[in-house]
Amino acid sequence: MPKTSARLLALLSLLQTRRDWPGALLAERLDISPRTVRRDVDRLRELGYPIVAFKGPDGGYRLDAGAQLPPLLFDDEQAVALAIALQIATTTRAGIEEAAARALHTVRQVMPARLRHRIDTIQVTAVERPTIRPDHKVDSTVLLALSAAVHAREVLRFDYPPSAVADHGAQTPPRRVQPHHLVTWGGRWYLVAWDLDRQDWRTFRADRITPRTPTGPRFTPRELPGGEVAAFVVSRFWGSGDWPCRGEVILDLPAAVVSRYTSDGVVEELGPDRCRLVLGSWSWHGLAAAIGRFDADIEVVGPAELRDAFAHLARRYADAATGVRTR
Repeated sequence: MPKTSARLLALLSLLQTRRDWPGALLAERLDISPRTVRRDVDRLRELGYPIVAFKGPDGGYRLDAGAQLPPLLFDDEQAVALAIALQIATTTRAGIEEAAARALHTVRQVMPARLRHRIDTIQVTAVERPTIRPDHKVDSTVLLALSAAVHAREVLRFDYPPSAVADHGAQTPPRRVQPHHLVTWGGRWYLVAWDLDRQDWRTFRADRITPRTPTGPRFTPRELPGGEVAAFVVSRFWGSGDWPCRGEVILDLPAAVVSRYTSDGVVEELGPDRCRLVLGSWSWHGLAAAIGRFDADIEVVGPAELRDAFAHLARRYADAATGVRTR
């Protein structure tokens, strides 16, 4: 018979692999008597593992959820997967970076040398494409509150400033929504929800949400336009979107060429060498600069703010070309 400590680890490993284990099957797998299984289960309970017994013809044991987190046992593949997931978590900008780094350090410390060598060869570096978006991190407690409401299908109330540059202390009525999905897009977290007051689908930036308690009644989930959350989010941000600055231009370029270099706008073909481009940004100057990267004549359809931004950049570029400031 293996030593008690080795037996306990083997028993714990088995209990983690499936929901219910008949006692007789555990005894057979561990090559011990059912009485020894009962004693080992009691020892694991003393160590904090919430193991419950179930009755019936095949009565046995189940590793259940407890009030606190006991020590966990992972096989080699699980340990490596956990380490990689924690490395990725340090790059999510979800407010859990420090906790993920500490957890990774803890996991790495107790790993055998062969596994430490494997995970040390995997270095994750987050490289984000250049963006003019301001850096707003979301509080992890907010993400947990939103996730809980989505999972429970409970109406959520929260404070939400009316615009990206609004004062978070502004007095506005709380929003009432049926939360359906928590998603990430372009380095930000968004809540996809049915707005009860506006009777329409909305996307809300999680970093601007201040949840209120308690949550409201449960609701029956609705079907998203397009059927899938990915298709819905893409249509919102690439179509109508919620960009604070959105403009429309006509470019003397084929639609196929413009589409190739436009991942966040809508391109419409107007002819063999002409197309309409609808694009959004966080500033008018940034939008004008993004459109200006196309080597083509530009006709601004609107709005006036985009025209003004082009005029401002034209003066700035002219100064840069001559080396003389004209104003």
